[in-house]
Amino acid sequence: MKNEHFRLHGVLPALVTPFASDESIDEPALRALVRHVLPHVDGVVPCGTTGEFSYLNPDEQKRVIEIVVSEVAGQVPVVAGAGAASTQQAVQLARQAQDAGASAVLVVTPYFLHPSDKGIYQHFYEVARSVDLPLILYNIPQVVDAYLPRTVIEDLADIPNIVGLKDSSGNLTYTMEVLELVGDRLDVVIGHDEVVLPALAGGCAGMILASAQVFPEIWQKLYTAVQAGDLATARALQMSVQKLARIFCRHGGGVAVKVALNMMGVTAGNPRRPLMKQGGVLINEVAAEIRLELEKLGKVSAPDIDFTEPQQPLVERFADVGLPAASLRDRDVRLGSSAAGEGVHRVHVDLVVGPKKGPVGDAWALQLTYPRQGCEALTAILEPNLTVRPATLIVPVYPLKNLRQANMVYGPTQSAVGRAVVDCLADGCLPGQAADEDVILIKVMIHPRALDRHRLYQNAHEAAVGALKNSKSWSA
Repeated sequence: MKNEHFRLHGVLPALVTPFASDESIDEPALRALVRHVLPHVDGVVPCGTTGEFSYLNPDEQKRVIEIVVSEVAGQVPVVAGAGAASTQQAVQLARQAQDAGASAVLVVTPYFLHPSDKGIYQHFYEVARSVDLPLILYNIPQVVDAYLPRTVIEDLADIPNIVGLKDSSGNLTYTMEVLELVGDRLDVVIGHDEVVLPALAGGCAGMILASAQVFPEIWQKLYTAVQAGDLATARALQMSVQKLARIFCRHGGGVAVKVALNMMGVTAGNPRRPLMKQGGVLINEVAAEIRLELEKLGKVSAPDIDFTEPQQPLVERFADVGLPAASLRDRDVRLGSSAAGEGVHRVHVDLVVGPKKGPVGDAWALQLTYPRQGCEALTAILEPNLTVRPATLIVPVYPLKNLRQANMVYGPTQSAVGRAVVDCLADGCLPGQAADEDVILIKVMIHPRALDRHRLYQNAHEAAVGALKNSKSWSA
């Protein structure tokens, strides 16, 4: 009977293939990776898309499978990738996987030259009959450029050793249709990290994911929660990894996962050319976001950052923007300071308001014309091409090291400060004539590890409003 000896279920990581510096297979690293995931998984999948199977020759694929089978030592099933564009090569790879000791084979839809539906059926039929192993169909239109047709799946489901389907499309409409048509005959698992929860809730039997080698224990907890009907816990777990899941799905799959594993101290090496670790499908700013998300999950330690709010008198905090204390001895110049929020999302604001024709106006123009590297000033806006009045310039206190940090300052902070100025003008804490006569220079201190744009906006708005409301002239 179908599925009598093999059931596709639970959490299965789609393993990367670690390469040494000369691009040869790094056997010790591959064995260590298997040991890393084994306590938390229900199977492992070498030589899949994440494993860069299309960059491995047949001998290398067989060797990778042999290594994984040896290291697993029967503890969980080994579902070996046996995908190829041609039926002849797919048959060869499936037989090699069987000889290497695999528990099942994962076979992708034929790619590059797209066959007819009849050709697709024949491809899987011939691979299935060439081995005694269970075969799992693999739908991944992102790289194949075609869906595995549902009508073909219906017919293939009657073949005794075709036992499952991995759907990596991320298209839940397609997933649900497949479940409706063949869910009683095939074990359907999700292969798209961003939609694990809804897929499991809809009836999928498990997951084969690249991210399941980065945080397998979280997916295992989510799977267990869904099985128990605890959707509240499952939702919280999905949201805790959703950003990383999105990065992995949208920025190179195995490339991004290798970056994450290396950050965690799990040696994964670099991808094979022409893929690039960073600077290709994965820019440095995205790598920085991966590290921050791993810090949130406790996968890597957070660096110590000296984030100390200023202690010197307020009047002495503007010398670096061209306003020494002596230049602020003017009854028309007002200084204010405030802070809001806690932890990495705390925002500290120091500001000076003064006439355009005066030292504040001169400093304002100087910062805009001659920006300091890493602390480039930016005007506050309400929406694109709509600056606020009084004209307001935001200067970050901490130098910005990457695009992610810049996005935090020049995104939510820029908008929050703009809204704060407008709100204070409307409620009278800024006099009406200030809109035309004054400029505002705001120094904003934001933690380099801030991640939540919504919280940052709220705290920046509250701090800016507080600083404007308590602003007053300085007298010696």
